[in-house]
Amino acid sequence: MTGDWLTLDAGETVAWDGQPKRTTALPGVGTGIALLVGAAWLVTVRNEFILGILLGIAGVTVGSWAYLSVINTEYVLSDRAVYTKRGVIGIRISESSVSNVQNSAFSQDALGSVFGYGTVTLEIAGGDDIQFRRIEEPETVRRLVDHTTGEEIPGSLEQWRAVLDEVRALRQAVESQAS
Repeated sequence: MTGDWLTLDAGETVAWDGQPKRTTALPGVGTGIALLVGAAWLVTVRNEFILGILLGIAGVTVGSWAYLSVINTEYVLSDRAVYTKRGVIGIRISESSVSNVQNSAFSQDALGSVFGYGTVTLEIAGGDDIQFRRIEEPETVRRLVDHTTGEEIPGSLEQWRAVLDEVRALRQAVESQAS
């Protein structure tokens, strides 16, 4: 699925990739079809040719835009970075290192709960949040993000023990001066 828009670094591997669930385009496509039916009615029954053509163009535009915006959106989680690609006319690509992911959450609205899709939001340090919108199994993807980002704890156990010893020594020094 990841086309020529994504170039991974040497040794970087894809942990997950996905797109919005295609059925999430149905409301827009349905609206487009309803507009086309209205356009056909205007032309055939009411003889409103110009208004019918305009409504038909609007129907095709709405339905096509809804579908194209879903199929032209891609999400990738690698062992090093998070990527999104969106766009029908222009393409917008967002990228952030997994080390910059500060928090993650997933949400599902009522329709998402019924039809099995939701949104995973990644809070990025020093940048805009990244969202994987209307994806299948958002809770599983969020766990994968947490697993991918959680492995990079800076420092070793010995270094953290040394920091703890230093903090304890500082605390003891402050407390002894306060007495």
